[in-house]
Amino acid sequence: MNITSAAGIISLLDEPMFELKVFALKKLDVIVDEFWPEISEAIEKIEILHEDKGFSQHDLAALVASKVYYHLGSFEDALTYALGAGGLFDVNSRNEYVDTIVAKCIDFYIQQRVALIENPTEAKPIDARLEAIVNRMIQRCLDDGQYRQALGIALETRRMDIFKSSIMQSDDIPGMLSYAFQVAMSLIQNRAFRNTVLRALVELYRNLGVPDYVSMCQCLIFLEDPLAVAEILDKLTKEGGQTVLMAYQIAFDLYESATQQFLGEVLQALKTTAPIPSALPTNFKPQGLNPPTGTAEEKSDSRTDDDGDVTVERSVDSLNEAEKEHQSNIEKLVNILSGEISIDLQLQFLIRSNHADLQILRATKEAVRVSICHTATVIANAFMHSGTTSDQFLRDNLEWLARATNWAKLTATASLGVIHRGHEQDSLALMQSYLPKEAGPSSGYSEGGGLYALGLIHANHGENIIDYLLQQLKDAKNENVRHGGCLGLGLAAMGTHRHDVYEQLKFNLYQDDAITGEAAGIAMGMVMLGSKNVAAIEDMVAYAQETQHEKILRGLAVGVAFTMYARLEEADPLVTSLSTDKDPVLRRSGMYTLAMAYCGTGSNKAIRKLLHVAVSDVNDDVRRAAVTSIGFLLFRTPEQCPSVVSLLAESYNPHVRYGAAMALGIACAGTGLREAIALLEPMVKFDPVNFVRQGALIASAMILIQHTDQTCPKTSFFRQLYAEVITNKHEDVMAKYGAILAQGIIDAGGRNVTVSLQSRTGHTNLQAVVGMLVFTNYWYWFPLAHCLSLAFSPTCLIGLNSDMKMPKLELKSAARPSLYAYPAPLEEKKTEEREKVATAVLSIAARQKRRETADKKDDEKMEVDEDVLAAGKDDEKVSKMEEDKPAKEEKSKEEKSKEEKKEKDKKSSTSSGAPSAKKDDSAETESKEKEATREKKEAEPNFEILQNPARILRQQLKVISVAEGQSYVPLKDVTIGGIIMMQHTAKTDQILVEPVAAFGPKNEEVKEPEAPEPFEYTED
Repeated sequence: MNITSAAGIISLLDEPMFELKVFALKKLDVIVDEFWPEISEAIEKIEILHEDKGFSQHDLAALVASKVYYHLGSFEDALTYALGAGGLFDVNSRNEYVDTIVAKCIDFYIQQRVALIENPTEAKPIDARLEAIVNRMIQRCLDDGQYRQALGIALETRRMDIFKSSIMQSDDIPGMLSYAFQVAMSLIQNRAFRNTVLRALVELYRNLGVPDYVSMCQCLIFLEDPLAVAEILDKLTKEGGQTVLMAYQIAFDLYESATQQFLGEVLQALKTTAPIPSALPTNFKPQGLNPPTGTAEEKSDSRTDDDGDVTVERSVDSLNEAEKEHQSNIEKLVNILSGEISIDLQLQFLIRSNHADLQILRATKEAVRVSICHTATVIANAFMHSGTTSDQFLRDNLEWLARATNWAKLTATASLGVIHRGHEQDSLALMQSYLPKEAGPSSGYSEGGGLYALGLIHANHGENIIDYLLQQLKDAKNENVRHGGCLGLGLAAMGTHRHDVYEQLKFNLYQDDAITGEAAGIAMGMVMLGSKNVAAIEDMVAYAQETQHEKILRGLAVGVAFTMYARLEEADPLVTSLSTDKDPVLRRSGMYTLAMAYCGTGSNKAIRKLLHVAVSDVNDDVRRAAVTSIGFLLFRTPEQCPSVVSLLAESYNPHVRYGAAMALGIACAGTGLREAIALLEPMVKFDPVNFVRQGALIASAMILIQHTDQTCPKTSFFRQLYAEVITNKHEDVMAKYGAILAQGIIDAGGRNVTVSLQSRTGHTNLQAVVGMLVFTNYWYWFPLAHCLSLAFSPTCLIGLNSDMKMPKLELKSAARPSLYAYPAPLEEKKTEEREKVATAVLSIAARQKRRETADKKDDEKMEVDEDVLAAGKDDEKVSKMEEDKPAKEEKSKEEKSKEEKKEKDKKSSTSSGAPSAKKDDSAETESKEKEATREKKEAEPNFEILQNPARILRQQLKVISVAEGQSYVPLKDVTIGGIIMMQHTAKTDQILVEPVAAFGPKNEEVKEPEAPEPFEYTED
């Protein structure tokens, strides 16, 4: 029988008998979902029964009260009474009430746990009943095999016991460990807790049946524990066999992911484990022209040797076989960790695979007439040939290049640093003619550019050049040289935290020279990258507040941001103080600092702050910087960026629109994301403000880099658009500048690099982030545009054997070759012109002959008439005619001889050129027809065989494998790409890939002009 009211049951609560009250509560528990409005009027009676501890069913009363409050929407009260219900609240029940209360319970528990860990003195103790419900919920996840959910709850609630058990109880422990590492790096915003999680992961990796040393070292990089890394590498080298190759692989991954300072400490610790530390190669080979620097360094080296060799000095001959092998292995590790092998291999790949199209640059050069566009073309050439060592375009156009004056000369000289990036061994010899010299006056532009170029060549790997640059900066007497010297030194000493370098830069800053100060401010931040050095930050902020020079302020704004790189919440106090400063440049520095501190984290708190500033600040520069900074936060999840900035891209403020374009370019770099392109396309086409179009053009190139029409249909449209904007005489210079840079970016590194702010191993690419932030400041200072080259990473797969050589090896790409092929080169227009000229000659040849014969007859008649007329004239006129006649006769003779030569040339061209032209045309059409029919017959294969080292795009990695029948086994999954150690399994000899020379194509390799058509030579 269905009841229509709960009034009767509610009245039983007033009865004196316990049994009736219990019966009433049980009935109310059943019907509460339907009659909760009536029951809510008697809620006080139910609460009294719950509070009466003498009442046997007070738990049941709490459960009924919880359900009533749940229906009333008072979830906090519902949670409180659900906790009072104890065991009667069944977390395993599947209904909306239980799910809601459990969710509220977990949220409340998370809040209390976080408060307890972060502020143990102020936090309240956690209710044991609350913890009991969460524990039951976690146990349910574990029992149901939902280990990822359990791990998620464990991380949110900071329960390391549950974190470990959820991993170890799962069926797929390696998969869970990988998931845990990914979640820890992408979702945990608190630096201290993230380190706790990583420590736990290191222990779990170590306790596996087969320890995962690769993942352990990735965790230890974040934990900044170089000694533990050195210990692992030493252990692997001692074991021999395949484990040595694993040590080499870890070393290559370390170089790609860690800072210079971290690698230096690993090297130092590793050298002490070698049987003879003093016999190891010293990768520190100071380059420079000044002997004092070298001798000082030698003294310090000898001192460290003396300190290190207090133990007994041994000779190589005294070592046994095992020790000799260990010494050799450590030597190879030292070479890998120094970065020399990685840089050399990538340089070899870029030189070998260079597919830059010089015709694009030639067309741009011919189209531009303004000095700004001249500078842009120089920068675009540097991007196109970044790391390829090919300066052919500059050599072919030296006269054009010489138009660069003043600061444009510095930019042009520095562009050589981008072209020769990574060509470190010969860097001083390459740049020698541009470097400061002791004798002779100079404007300093090319010398400053030369020092800046050295910094770009040695960026983030400057151990061998730092002392030379430091000495040059001390000796520099010209502000232009100091400017280039500061930038070069900052790039070379990036992340080293060297005190002597920092002090010299600070000395240059305190000279209060605007030009030097701007470069010094940026460089100080680069040297102290991520150090959170309190003294450095105080120095920089204090000077920024005192100085009257806006250029110095701008440099320091970037420099301060670099000191807080990857420091997460530790940067919050500095961000707050900078963001509330009255000076707009310091507020902009606050935005940059936020971007650097939370770089790649996607932190909601940081994005909320940036969006607030983007729409509220009174200064356009600050708003632009805030929106641009969003790109730095979201590059790990590029698909989120378009939705975040879509409204800002339609803002009334052009600076906000520009910032939105750059944010898309940074976050979605190399992805070809359609949503991002859809936002940029209307900006490029229709935006009324030219600097917005400039930003959109540059951003589009960053997104479309290394994409074809197959992978992103808009690629050819944008390539054509760049050319149209450059050649259109009515376009504004700002838009042209953006289009020229875009051409350079989309074909960067000989079409063999992409723009990427994270490494293959998932770490934030430190130098790429630094380069990208400095690049965004090209808005104020064009030479800073070169720093984008730091964000270029080669898209290659390089297989190495145990001797660090590239063996001949085939890789299979399971995709159509055209899908990831190089773009077709730009066609020259000369062929069309030649055809038109040939046809024109053919059409008028006969008519010309007739005209010339008629002219000859007319000339004869005219001479006779003149003689007759002259007889009847005055003597004076006759004498004048006689004087003029010889001159006329000479002229007519010269004209006739010229005409005869022309006629002969035309005859020879018509007789020999016409048939050959016809033959060429017919041959071309025949060959085209044959090719077309051949293509129809032979369908494009669905795979491609690539040779080591191979150009493999980021989107192509998923279809890559080692070709069948190869005698090499990769040590890690080839779909990761990069440098991969290969184990040789066959007993046959290894065939190696021959290295190629630097400096790009030589003059003898350049295409020769065609030979002239056959002709007969006749002497007059």
